[in-house]
Amino acid sequence: MSPGVHGAHTKVRRIAAFLMVVASWGVCCTCPLAAEAQSPAKASPRVIRVTVAGDGHGDFQTVQQAVDHAPAQRDERLVIAIQPGVYRERVVIPQDRPRVTLLGLGNDPASTVITYNMSAVAAGGTFLSSTVDVEGTEFEASNLTLENSYGPGSQAVALSLHSDRAVLRHCRLIGWQDTLYAASGRQYFDECYIEGAIDFIFGNARAVFHDCEIRSAGPGYVTAQSRVVTDAPTGFVFIHCRLTADETTKKVYLGRPWRPYARVIFLDTEMGAHIEPAGWREWHPGETNSLDTSYYAEFNSSGPGGIRTGRDPHARFLTEKEAGEFQAKKFLAAPDGWDPSAAR
Repeated sequence: MSPGVHGAHTKVRRIAAFLMVVASWGVCCTCPLAAEAQSPAKASPRVIRVTVAGDGHGDFQTVQQAVDHAPAQRDERLVIAIQPGVYRERVVIPQDRPRVTLLGLGNDPASTVITYNMSAVAAGGTFLSSTVDVEGTEFEASNLTLENSYGPGSQAVALSLHSDRAVLRHCRLIGWQDTLYAASGRQYFDECYIEGAIDFIFGNARAVFHDCEIRSAGPGYVTAQSRVVTDAPTGFVFIHCRLTADETTKKVYLGRPWRPYARVIFLDTEMGAHIEPAGWREWHPGETNSLDTSYYAEFNSSGPGGIRTGRDPHARFLTEKEAGEFQAKKFLAAPDGWDPSAAR
């Protein structure tokens, strides 16, 4: 055999071996020519899919192992498909891991649970206590539960989300104090269940919660938004949500301002009897005056907790036109044209 022919055969064998490895990782490759034919706005990243199974019948046994070791290129999305079960671990998705999807494979979100028990005291700070910490952009999660099981007595974050263009659908986020740290970036939560008691949705992301159940497990505050300048586009918008609690839970406020220019809007939201008539409360009454500069608004609230009578005088009641400015497509708008509400 001539050297040229031998080299060609070697190259073929190497290519075949590479394709076998790629196939083993569950790579779904988009044809480059087809991708080029699409407009940039519609082009989808290639997908690498790996499986996590606690019993060892997957590519990895823990979610963190998949994050750390699954192959991914700059323009690809890593889908971590997680078999039903309880995964007691902390997960960190760093900045250099964009486009990660956590996908529960169970029949419902309660079938696949990532949980950890960590308080802010034990961790050395609230922001170090999270069960799942996401720093990479374009994070997605679907059909699973993220939980910090610590309970009352300390801040204990279930999900810390520093991610632009992040989408969570059909997820459960469970904790007590500081359950969800919606820290930064544009974020969209669709048909999710979020449970906690004190400041359990907090941070300064530009976040929309659509058709979510917001469950108060005890007295406290639903939100603690932290916008720091009056013209920042950040804030929390709740659209067609339900604020719920059991019959024994009372003295729950819609929010208190963690920072002076906090912004929270409730649109077409049903509010249970556990919501205090005042709705909103000062961060530290008698010490801070952040209600004077915050933006707290409602449109078409319903239920026993949605009655206008008794609302704090700082509360705003929007017209239909004003409420339109906070619909998901408009509130999350940017030059990239991102509109996660269109994919529902």
